Amino acid sequence: MNDMSPQQVTPPAISSVDALHPRERRSRRFAWVGMAASILLFGASLVVLWHIVSEIDVNELKAAFTAASFRQIGLAILFTTLSYGLLTCYDAIALRQLKVHIPYRTTALASFTSYAVSFTLGFPLLTAGTVRYWIYASKGVSGARVASLTVIAGVTFWLGMALVLAWTMISRADEVAGLVYYTSMWLNQFVGLCAAVFVVVYLIWVSLKRRIVKIQGWKLELPGFRLSVAQLLIGAVDVCAGAGVLFVLLPGGHNISFETFVAIYIFAVMLGVASHAPGGLGVFEATILLALSSYPREPVLGALLLYRLCYYLIPFVIALALLGAYEIRNRIKSSRDAFKPDEDEALAE
Repeated sequence: MNDMSPQQVTPPAISSVDALHPRERRSRRFAWVGMAASILLFGASLVVLWHIVSEIDVNELKAAFTAASFRQIGLAILFTTLSYGLLTCYDAIALRQLKVHIPYRTTALASFTSYAVSFTLGFPLLTAGTVRYWIYASKGVSGARVASLTVIAGVTFWLGMALVLAWTMISRADEVAGLVYYTSMWLNQFVGLCAAVFVVVYLIWVSLKRRIVKIQGWKLELPGFRLSVAQLLIGAVDVCAGAGVLFVLLPGGHNISFETFVAIYIFAVMLGVASHAPGGLGVFEATILLALSSYPREPVLGALLLYRLCYYLIPFVIALALLGAYEIRNRIKSSRDAFKPDEDEALAE
């Protein structure tokens, strides 16, 4: 009888990808999709930036700078900084509502870059959401939560717009009617009253009980009364700061009150959003020019050009530089982490 031992059967090798839980595999695939979208967005941003810069008339830009004083440009930069600083609070409020703890420096980076890019490229839910996911994903925030954060930040913006619109259209209805064609004092007051009713009803609605919005299986719990009031105030101050950038750049002698101008500014922003044009380009300028048609066109055009430069182009360039530096830092860190196990093994031997 031969002494035969059973053959040694080597189990098939299991790849690291196959060993992952299905949810982890989906998460990795989603991460790759997010990274690809981020790269495409970054490339598209560079193309748009090139077109914007190439279409700027150097002579018009020089004339605009010559017409504006250092005080006007300084105030425009100050209001731009204030506006983008308040925009970081949009993300901070949303993260608090979602009970996600992220360092403020990361929140500020994600908020600033997402808004600077989306303001220029348009389609804020897509562009801002992609930039946010690019940054927040490294902190373990899922794509669903980034989407929720983007929606909550959008609610902050529209609540602030509604509050300021209510205030300006009720208090300056007659002056707005004098600038905007096909409107009357009573119509403007009615619009302001509708905006005020919307704000009050929304605050009452979210204060009565927890409000959960459901869209095709996706759930989002809206902020309660206290956070909604914070959204309202921060959004309102941000809208006023954004309007202040253009207001201080307008040529002197226009005799338009700030409240009246803010109402015109909000209409221009809303029409720009409705047009889906990147940054409301063209639509925003046409609305402002139409409302200020009784004033010399060239100085107003110069103010609009400087406004685009201060509030859109410069933050956009800074955002691209920050995103590039952020990605380079992550790549360097990943390379170091990849070589670290080998170094530890060499030290152990």
